[in-house]
Amino acid sequence: MDIQTHPQIDRSLCGEPVALGPGTATVRLACTAAMAADARGLVHGGFVFGAADYAAMLAVNDPLVVLGAAEARFVAPCTVGETVVLVAEREDLRGNRHKLRVTGMVGEREVFSGLFTAVLLEGHVLDR
Repeated sequence: MDIQTHPQIDRSLCGEPVALGPGTATVRLACTAAMAADARGLVHGGFVFGAADYAAMLAVNDPLVVLGAAEARFVAPCTVGETVVLVAEREDLRGNRHKLRVTGMVGEREVFSGLFTAVLLEGHVLDR
């Protein structure tokens, strides 16, 4: 895989890329004890969202891509020990704006659904 974006991301927290193609990416997130929000092993949704965001950025796969907006639905809870597979697919491209649908599954159970807007900038966002 020729990954061009987010080179220093912590994959233990944001997922491991497992597939990459034009306008699509798949990330696998292993839910660990470090992600637990309570003693019962409920995984904080921020980790699932982070992995979904990472999948969306990988689907664009450019060093200058940033998240512009997101609409997220947490469909079902995730627990420590589960693996979430997040698939991002580009639905629309207009100029420098990519609309990407991201779905998260644990086995056959949907746990996450989101629509992300990724923006391709002309320079690094911190140089603005």
